[in-house]
Amino acid sequence: MKRGRRRIAWALLWALLFLQAVGSAAAARRVYFVATEENVLPVSDDTMPFWNNGYLYISSTIFTGIARESLDISHVQNEAGNTVVLYSGGRALLFERGKTHSQDTEGNTYYPGAVVRNGTLFVPAATVARFFDLRYSVTEVEHGYLVWLRRQDFTLSEQIFADAASYQLNNRYREYQQSLEPQQPEETPPVTPPVEIRGKRVYLCLKGDGNTAALLDVLDRYEAQGAVFCTADFMERQGDLLRRMVATGHSVGILTEEGDGAPPAAEQLEWANRALERATCFRTRLALLPGADELEQEAAREAGYCCFQPELDRSNASLRSSTQAEALLTQLSQRRGDVTVWLGTAVTAGGLQAFLAAAETADGQCLALTETA
Repeated sequence: MKRGRRRIAWALLWALLFLQAVGSAAAARRVYFVATEENVLPVSDDTMPFWNNGYLYISSTIFTGIARESLDISHVQNEAGNTVVLYSGGRALLFERGKTHSQDTEGNTYYPGAVVRNGTLFVPAATVARFFDLRYSVTEVEHGYLVWLRRQDFTLSEQIFADAASYQLNNRYREYQQSLEPQQPEETPPVTPPVEIRGKRVYLCLKGDGNTAALLDVLDRYEAQGAVFCTADFMERQGDLLRRMVATGHSVGILTEEGDGAPPAAEQLEWANRALERATCFRTRLALLPGADELEQEAAREAGYCCFQPELDRSNASLRSSTQAEALLTQLSQRRGDVTVWLGTAVTAGGLQAFLAAAETADGQCLALTETA
């Protein structure tokens, strides 16, 4: 009997030790944060820094948003993703896939070169910092390590900045942990179209926001195109999304902001187009100016812009379910000729999928709006 009790005790002890080991391994999972000046950037597995052969590598794509603004370093990538150029103040550093070094415009070489991970070019932090006269450091923080890039005249010490940024770090870590949780796909029962829209061309127009990437996934899945109207601030921060839109045949338009404190529409249009050109080497003439008076509309037209006026405004009706997809399809069938539809942000990936499936069955075409459509 005593021997049996002893075996049970040993089994419980081993189980406890195993659970402690598993818990320690889970708790030991550490992440690398990236901060530029006073900004802590979002954390993702696709862009997380890593060490390789003694060098710390950072994703070249961070120089497309807040980092570009705070450090004044811009990022240009060719369509194939084989080369990346980082440039600032007339100086440029070229990284190429498969090369063991980078090169500046004067032919000088710098080692090591870029490393490809998850299809993205990662560049050595030390090389970038040295070339563009920055300071960088790696500091241990609560949930991992903080990679901090800043100008030489940024006065805070590493530890003081890490302490001051603890709120940002905790928020970024919480967002990262939430992104690792399995996402439940939206269930959207198939729509049986009550009507046909055979041959009708439908121009879906959306507002650029945090849901845009998911909507582009749905459009691409159905080989459909749309138009995404973006504010100047969105264009400044979302260079990768803009490049994706242009590369996959979607239209990009400018959406001006209204209200107290908003710059004049003409300034917003120019600011947005400059940001778009930096990201894609492309400018647009499509514009949506909500709240603008006739003088502002006329000034925009004289400047060469095509001011968008939707024929069907569904921004308040929503497109979030199969029932709403049916309602939109019915409305389209009751209109003659082609139709431009403004959805704004009142659309989910599930609702868009339901509509595109129904439109495909009803022989309709969803195309990208152009200046002449």
